Amino acid sequence: MTTASTRPPEGRYGRSSDERADRKLKVVGAFLAVALLGLVGWFGYHYVAQNEISAEVISFEPGKESVRVHLEVRKDAGTEGYCTVRSQAEDGAEVGRADFRFDGDDTRIDQVVTLRTTAPGTTAELLGCHAA
Repeated sequence: MTTASTRPPEGRYGRSSDERADRKLKVVGAFLAVALLGLVGWFGYHYVAQNEISAEVISFEPGKESVRVHLEVRKDAGTEGYCTVRSQAEDGAEVGRADFRFDGDDTRIDQVVTLRTTAPGTTAELLGCHAA
C-alpha cells in the first residue's frame, strides 16, 4: 500500500506565495540591517569625533563642608571647557554640585578641586564634560 503525496509536482504551478513572501522578508531584513549598521556607525563617529574633553575622578576625600576631588582631564590643545562634579550624602541626597573650568594648551590636566557641600558628602561623581 502506498500513500499519495499531498504536494503538487515540482515546477508545475510556479513559485508558491510563501516563497515570494520569504524573498520580500529577506530584502526588507537586509535593508533594515544596513540602515541599523549605518545609524550605529554615525552615532559612534559623532561620539568619538565630537567629544573634545574627557575626564575621570581619580580619587576624592570627603569632609564636613567640602569634598576634595582629584580629576584627570584629557582634551585637545587650546580647547576650553568645563566638567560638572557632584557629591551626595549618605542617604543619596545631592549636597553639592559645581562646574570646574579647564582651558589652555595642555592636553592633559591633573588637578585637585574642592567641591563645597551643604552637608557631609560621601561621594564625588563626574557628571560630564563639555567644550565651551
